[in-house]
Amino acid sequence: MENSKYFYIWIGLSALFIAGSAAAFSVYGLAKLFSGAFISVVIMASALELGKLVAASFLYRYWKVINWFQKVYMTFAVVVLIGITSAGIFGYLSNAYQGATLEFEKQSTELLTIEERIEQLDEDKVFLKEELEVAISELPDNYITAKRKLREEYNPQITQLNQELLKFKTRRADLEIQLVSTGVDVGPAIYLARTFGTDIDTVVKFFIFILIFVFDPLAVMLVIAYNQALILRSEEKESSQGHPEFKKLSWWKKMWEMYGDKEQEIVEDDERMDIIGQNGNDGLHYDEVDIPNEPLEENDPNPQPTKKDLTPSGRGGIKI
Repeated sequence: MENSKYFYIWIGLSALFIAGSAAAFSVYGLAKLFSGAFISVVIMASALELGKLVAASFLYRYWKVINWFQKVYMTFAVVVLIGITSAGIFGYLSNAYQGATLEFEKQSTELLTIEERIEQLDEDKVFLKEELEVAISELPDNYITAKRKLREEYNPQITQLNQELLKFKTRRADLEIQLVSTGVDVGPAIYLARTFGTDIDTVVKFFIFILIFVFDPLAVMLVIAYNQALILRSEEKESSQGHPEFKKLSWWKKMWEMYGDKEQEIVEDDERMDIIGQNGNDGLHYDEVDIPNEPLEENDPNPQPTKKDLTPSGRGGIKI
């Protein structure tokens, strides 16, 4: 029991941290969804998040005393608010994923376009060369000048194609290098997509759904668990106060409060006197000397007792 005495504090801190994180992500996601009224949506969503946790705590604590309408409506409201929070978290994570993959997708699309263009230019180059070879082969062997003119006519076109091919191939190489650095952010998603044989978007959506199904529901359950821990702790404290051992300890506590301080004062006085004796302190001792009573008046109904005088008697302290 001693080991778990403060466990309820950890439950409360975990509930607060998870619920706060879920609320923050949900509020931001809803505000981005309705960006036209950002501040208003933030205030509304924050109020609903707080109301959800309070409603869950109220249902657990007062389930036996509230009426059926409160039970049905507040349970329905808590479930709906969990769904809204999950939707906000989905929007937040989706927006974060799109922000991380936007540049990657842009570069990937450009790379695909460049590869298609390079393939087309290669085909055009091959076609021009074949056309040139056919035209030359149709000329007689002694038409050397005509063959030279055909090559001079085709060479500029082939040269232009080669220049375009070089330009697009250089751009392709640059994009491939950029994709390596950009793909670090979405590398795990790419790996998962290849593992399951699907595209990146499907893998990311599935992973987000797994997160939202355990995020806010866990926060609500931890809030309920914290309320349960507080109630159990209160009940255990009340039961322990009625235990005989607790009463015995309480009796000793009262006795210590009554006599403990006095005993401590007596011990301190004894220690002080020992120190005085050890240091050889010169003090005056006083002896008791009886002083004769004054003559009583005649017929005095209240006779005076004998008085004692304290006179110095020597060293060592006070003698009474």
